[in-house]
Amino acid sequence: MCMVIKRISSLMVVLVMVCSQSIKAQVFHDTLSSTYGVSEMQQVFYKTPVDTLWLTLDQALQIALSENPTIHVADQEITKQEYAKKGTYSSLFPQVDFSGAYQRTIEKQTMYMDGMEGMSGGLKVGRDNYYSAGFTASMPLISAPLWQSLKISAYDVEVSIEKARSSRIEMEDQVKQAFYSVLLAHDALNVFRQAYDNAVFNYNEIERKYQQGLLAEYDLIRANVNVKNAEPNMYDAENSLILARWRLKALLGLDLESNIECVGSLSDFEQNLIGDYLNTNLSLENNSNLKQLDLQHKQLETTKKMQTAQYYPTLSLGFDYQWISMNNNFKFKDYNWDPYSTLSLSLKIPIFSGGKRYSDVKQTQISIKQLENQRLDTERSLNVAAKQYNDQMKTCIKQYQAASAGVEEAEKSYNITMKRYETGEGTMLEINDAQLSLTQSQLNLNQSIYNYLVAKSGLDKTLGETPDY
Repeated sequence: MCMVIKRISSLMVVLVMVCSQSIKAQVFHDTLSSTYGVSEMQQVFYKTPVDTLWLTLDQALQIALSENPTIHVADQEITKQEYAKKGTYSSLFPQVDFSGAYQRTIEKQTMYMDGMEGMSGGLKVGRDNYYSAGFTASMPLISAPLWQSLKISAYDVEVSIEKARSSRIEMEDQVKQAFYSVLLAHDALNVFRQAYDNAVFNYNEIERKYQQGLLAEYDLIRANVNVKNAEPNMYDAENSLILARWRLKALLGLDLESNIECVGSLSDFEQNLIGDYLNTNLSLENNSNLKQLDLQHKQLETTKKMQTAQYYPTLSLGFDYQWISMNNNFKFKDYNWDPYSTLSLSLKIPIFSGGKRYSDVKQTQISIKQLENQRLDTERSLNVAAKQYNDQMKTCIKQYQAASAGVEEAEKSYNITMKRYETGEGTMLEINDAQLSLTQSQLNLNQSIYNYLVAKSGLDKTLGETPDY
């Protein structure tokens, strides 16, 4: 008897909480009730938009990876770094330039010559106008710093490619979670719809028996209250579904006003849970963060070699071909253009730079040690995250097994309660209790599957599983 009283009190508390949290929804219900009957209201709840885009998970991932601006930015960064690499390689080729100059002499230079009569006052030399035009070409023959800088540019491209892969992995995780959220919201809506349908069915049966004088008005009132109490949960579930779809459409780059539907349900993933968990590999070999750190470490090592190469001599080749003309007037057609050309080798040997080269090398060595410590810390954190996701998946499987058994028992309990009520042995309170247990067990089952899928997606992101789309 005490257990029955406790069960009744807990059920009443739940009913009070539902009613208190659904005032706005109840106002909407009253508006619908004044316009539609119970059967017509069911049609309102089950209304489906026309011109709907149906998406599977694979299709959603393909759209996101092709339309999302984040992915476009990552791809553009790769192209930019490839052009930067080409720009660095261009330093190996001759640099050819054309130049022209004009010089106006304001005060001519005076030249003195000893031992010559009449030259004591000096001799003004030069002309008023000086013109030059021609080509210059130069190219490095031996330059160790330049060769190392080419390797650094190649690593820049590899880093940008790895960052693009990281963006795709991150986007895949976000799209999966958004897709699973839509499925969860949709399945939750179906659960609350089933509860609503059961409440409407019970109301119609009780109303028929009440008209026949087989039941009291109290049962009819309680059945009507159950219908009204089932509606707010449907409104909340519908709103959650709308929000989940908005998030998914934003990730896919679709118009928020467009209509989409996710194909399938969470139950489609049930049969793969245990097998998928058993095949889980916790290796961080493909983790994008670690790969980026490794590439940065190679870059720093190459930078150190480039800075050390600043101590080495460099040899370059130069060629100059000019046309020169000097005149005192501006009669261009009478000008004489005299060619002038040179070929040169330039050797540069570093001797003293005030300690700059030494300081640059020491600074890079410290950066290398910092990066090594950062990688060690990152690897430890990633190992913890991977084990945490794996433990969450294991817990979700246990929750799924318990919830699955709970749904079976709750369905049996509800069917038995309905039979008892039809034979006059049960009460409305027992029906409400059985319906509440059935609804909760179904929600627990969907939530356990959803939690597993989200944990699995997070683990894939941590391990660096690359999407094949």
